[in-house]
Amino acid sequence: MRLADRIDAAVEAAIRTGQGGVAPARLAAALNYAVTPGGARIRPTILLSVAMACGDDNPALADTAAAALEVIHCASLVHDDLPCFDDADIRRGKPALHRAFGEPLAVLTGDSLIVMGFQLLARTAPADRALALIDVLATRTGMPFGICAGQGWESESQIDLAAYHRAKTGALFIAATQMGAIAAGQDGAPWAELGDRIGEAFQVADDLRDALCGAEELGKPAGQDDLHGRPNAVAQLGVHGAVARFDDVLAAAISSIPACPGEAALAQMVRTYADRLVPAVARSAIPGE
Repeated sequence: MRLADRIDAAVEAAIRTGQGGVAPARLAAALNYAVTPGGARIRPTILLSVAMACGDDNPALADTAAAALEVIHCASLVHDDLPCFDDADIRRGKPALHRAFGEPLAVLTGDSLIVMGFQLLARTAPADRALALIDVLATRTGMPFGICAGQGWESESQIDLAAYHRAKTGALFIAATQMGAIAAGQDGAPWAELGDRIGEAFQVADDLRDALCGAEELGKPAGQDDLHGRPNAVAQLGVHGAVARFDDVLAAAISSIPACPGEAALAQMVRTYADRLVPAVARSAIPGE
């Protein structure tokens, strides 16, 4: 089964569980709306790729961990789009959830998906791996190192750029690499650097896309960094400098992959997937590219 199919099946099963029983119909519908269409699913793809590189001795657990990570990510998007944050009208090419269902249900949807992520692991993971998986996901979701901290930095008058990017974007990539290893019965600690570097590369690529692509291509509002005065690689380094930074970080990410049976295949996956993130217009602007 393709990784995308494994991820979609696991996420769909999780949402069906959340919609079970005598549930409020509109909130149940909003749960599904928040996770479909799936977008790139890059974080769960990385998680499963790491699990496979480490032997993937429990594919069902890896699939559950991937779903848990993805629903947390989708929750963050629902909250990011709210009027109190980005006030975005579209997400993944359709109305943002608060536009489709209203702000109260958007808040509840995000909250429900966050709880669901931890519930999936608590109910499914074997005892020797459950605590480690839950701990990593909690660390990279909350304070002081998770996506909540990343959003919090935007309310500060002085921003630590490295801490901001590591929390806002890098946190769930670190969770992806560590959770993939843990799901396969390996120590997650050596995999943090890979996730950190992939997260930094993704952030630079996202800055390039935000600056150079339109809303139709992105499936969400463009130019948000400039609109909200957020720090970004293009503003600091220019297009050429940002592309060079991306290439440097990607090379460092691949070099940081811990020794494992599937090391070569994982390196190829990271390179191939990451290169797709840089908009062609950025590469074409560089002489010789």
